Amino acid sequence: MSNETVRDLLDRSNRLGADPRNTNYAGGNTSAVGAEVDPVTGESVDLLWVKGSGGDLGTLTEAGLAVLRMDRLRALPSVYPGVEREDEMVAAFDYCLHGRGGAAPSIDTAMHALVEAAHVDHLHPDSGIALATAADGEALTKECFGDRVVWVPWRRPGFQLGLDIAAIRRENPQAIGCILGGHGITAWGASSSECEAHSLEIIRTAEEFIRTHGRPEPFGALVDHFAPVAEDQRRRRAAELAPVIRGLASTDRPQIGHFDDSDAVLDFLARAEHPRLAALGTSCPDHFLRTKIRPLVLDTAADAPLDQVLDRLRELHAAYREDYAAYYRQHATPDSPPMRGADPAIVLVPGIGMFSFGRDAQTARVASEFYRNAINVMRGAEAISRYSPIDESEKFRIEYWALEEAKLARMPKPKPLATRIALVTGGGSGIGRAIALRLAAEGACVAVADRDGEAAARVAAEIGSADVAVPVTVDVTDPAAIRAAIDATALAFGGVDLVVNNAGLSISKSLLETTESDWDVQHSVMARGSFLVAREAARAMIAQDMGGDIVYIVSKNAVFAGPNNLAYGSAKADQAHQVRLLAAELGEYGIRVNGVNPDGVVRGSGIFAGGWGAQRAAVYGVPEQDLGAFYAQRTILKREVLPDHVANAVFALTAGELSHTTGLHVPVDGGVAAAFLR
Repeated sequence: MSNETVRDLLDRSNRLGADPRNTNYAGGNTSAVGAEVDPVTGESVDLLWVKGSGGDLGTLTEAGLAVLRMDRLRALPSVYPGVEREDEMVAAFDYCLHGRGGAAPSIDTAMHALVEAAHVDHLHPDSGIALATAADGEALTKECFGDRVVWVPWRRPGFQLGLDIAAIRRENPQAIGCILGGHGITAWGASSSECEAHSLEIIRTAEEFIRTHGRPEPFGALVDHFAPVAEDQRRRRAAELAPVIRGLASTDRPQIGHFDDSDAVLDFLARAEHPRLAALGTSCPDHFLRTKIRPLVLDTAADAPLDQVLDRLRELHAAYREDYAAYYRQHATPDSPPMRGADPAIVLVPGIGMFSFGRDAQTARVASEFYRNAINVMRGAEAISRYSPIDESEKFRIEYWALEEAKLARMPKPKPLATRIALVTGGGSGIGRAIALRLAAEGACVAVADRDGEAAARVAAEIGSADVAVPVTVDVTDPAAIRAAIDATALAFGGVDLVVNNAGLSISKSLLETTESDWDVQHSVMARGSFLVAREAARAMIAQDMGGDIVYIVSKNAVFAGPNNLAYGSAKADQAHQVRLLAAELGEYGIRVNGVNPDGVVRGSGIFAGGWGAQRAAVYGVPEQDLGAFYAQRTILKREVLPDHVANAVFALTAGELSHTTGLHVPVDGGVAAAFLR
């Protein structure tokens, strides 16, 4: 019985969660009641399976369910101390758990446990929240559904809300669900299929009601100076703004950014009513917990000069922080958690798009998705009535809820490079690939840059989704391509903090055999290319005002005079001195510049596989397959250098333990005495 119950619940949850019209990411919860044999008594026991705290309906698995005994849950009202102490009931859920493992019960567990129905869905559809946030939502709910769906006035999620909905269910046996004022919907059914059908009926009926009864332009007339900028200009302006906005949004703590210039966002920002509506803030708790109570909205024309836009952004950011601090002071009580930060999570730039921020790229992206949900909600509410979200005092109660604070405290400790944004040139193979993989494993978002776009895409896919890595095709000899790579990184993640100058090649020839072309191509890629990458990276880092790291992958050959190596060694010596020069120049901006000097990395190296290995093996008179071992035997430690060893050095230089180190070259060569730095 239970296996079938759980399977049906998961299937229903995944179907509902897969359609963004039904609920937002990680929003809502579903449940089912069934029977299972108690392994201790051997007797049948009624259990509740309900989506636990966190997780997402669209990807919910059995591990994401909390499993509780219904007999204990039904007994909870008898020990309920009242609405003023209802938070204490969350701890009581732990005493109702059945078996081992499972997810932690969420605050919404009471809703599912107390409503007299075998299956319950609580969802956050845009259409349902539009009715829930309309000024006359109760009357509109009656008009839309008759007595089939009942209005529930706003109440903060918790035990009392569960009791309220349970009472409404008993008093309205004809009802299939309810609209929760300011919040969302709840539906129920005797079977999983009936419950799902009732949820979809509420959502689709609300959608149709808004479509047929709503006015055509709920956001007002188009405003010319807020109209969307042409796409190529828009993306370029967004890339210019992204590091500055990220720096402002990271005043209290570093953030990752996300850019959204979808049609829905651009249309909202082009309309006359967007300043009024944005100032009202979001309403559904899932929305404002991720977007803050309201966004920062730029009020300059979309095509205003960049300096004017940046100056106004800084003014508005200062005002936003003052307003947020005042909001906290107004509503905080002696037992409120400390203010978590006064920076905006959402920044709206008319004509350009939306910038959203979070502790990682997924959180930033999801914040953007939630604000798009909020735009849909505002559109629906304004179409049929007037958008009227819950009071700020109620928002504060949820934003600074002790239970929310406890949930944040349970989050895992951030990895060393969390909130860092890295760009690795030559990242499609060899040393660059190893560096990209290591930085991502330590928490960084990574732009994998390579002249071979397919190789960059393979490495980015190996790392994971676009929330952690993106491929960028770039020839480091092309200034425009480098600028585009930095722009792409800024649009993907908000800016750039950590750049690794790794792209390179090598041609092994004697002086007399070295052509001008041999010389030029090696200097163009390594000496000139590193300069161009460093220049564009520094430009973005300075605008961002968050410091940064630039790491050059140089070579022991920068200081070691080996045979048949003039062009390569000279280019590497150029890179080595760039490290020193840039460390001295960029220190005032908090940008550290360091280098890594590897010995020959044979295994896994794109350079060695491309002919350099055969050339160097010929120089030293050893078989090419033995070149790595040959290099190892001439070192003090007798150890071969691998790509991962170079990646380890990059991590050590950038992970924070060497925060006061700049202008350093770290040898990763197994110990080559002739290459000791002096």
